[in-house]
Amino acid sequence: MANLSYKSSGVDLQAAEAATKKIASLAQATFNKNVLKGIGLFAGFYEIDPKYKQPVVVTSIDGVGTKLKIAFMMDIHETVGQDLVNHCVNDIMTSGADPLAFTDYIGTLNLHPDKIAAIVSGMAKACVENQCALIGGETAEMPGFYAPGEYDLAGSIIGIVRKDEIIDGSRIQAGDVIIGLPSTGLHTNGYSLARKVLFDIHKIDVAAYVPELQMSWGEALLKIHKSYKKAIESVRRHPGLAGISHITGSGIEGNTRRLLRKGLDLSIDWNSWEMPREFRIIRALGDIADSEMRRTFNLGIGLALIAHKRQTDAILQVLHDQGDDAIIIGEITSSDT
Repeated sequence: MANLSYKSSGVDLQAAEAATKKIASLAQATFNKNVLKGIGLFAGFYEIDPKYKQPVVVTSIDGVGTKLKIAFMMDIHETVGQDLVNHCVNDIMTSGADPLAFTDYIGTLNLHPDKIAAIVSGMAKACVENQCALIGGETAEMPGFYAPGEYDLAGSIIGIVRKDEIIDGSRIQAGDVIIGLPSTGLHTNGYSLARKVLFDIHKIDVAAYVPELQMSWGEALLKIHKSYKKAIESVRRHPGLAGISHITGSGIEGNTRRLLRKGLDLSIDWNSWEMPREFRIIRALGDIADSEMRRTFNLGIGLALIAHKRQTDAILQVLHDQGDDAIIIGEITSSDT
């Protein structure tokens, strides 16, 4: 038997080192004065700014689901890195927090430094846009675990909020108004159903131009998950704002109900905006019931703000002034349960 090595077993340490060098330079471009150490140690270091009185750490972890399958099919890998960061930023900012630091995990069958660098370049771009430092991560080569050419991707974010500025929905009351902000597409949810309809049932070519969309399905499905950081920053301290819901899996109703205490419910006016074309095509091709569409996809609304009725116009004005196409999509109601 020939001498065995780690490389012959499927783990290429030289490729790992090459990938780490590429990642380090990308990550360092996101650093600010609060990042105390570079990439390469066993942990990242972030100094908390003393401006935060009674600071509360806010954290979340997520992935981008089977949207990765579209990235594999199109051989485009930068956008899923942006998706991951933006999704996590939105999640913690629903509580009023500022994003501070981000770490990632990439697991794959074989390490290809250029592909890893493409993924991380997307994360770094989004971190810069969201003023969040990419301070570390893990890249794992796992022979026999993943399919060739595929990888898994996850990210963890740390944010901070003053204790007296936490937004948790506790001030929501019956009669409050639900304001919707548009999504850029599917964002990072509903891809298993979309892929089933488009590629398994109808055998559509992911790269073929679709006149109704003015792009290919691959391009439409890889539209970047929108960051709502600027919108949230503009209204999070407004006295009329009572809650923020990031519309991900479970749709508008499922996510917004997470904020509601016993005795409250919501009513969505599904005719208050036009469902974007990609959702309408998927619904028609799959003969999908409206109830299933509503609990699977965001249907064109990526963020919901709950505002006290008397102050709704003021909040809408703030959002419109900075270019957000915010609209009223429903209201909070009383419930017997």
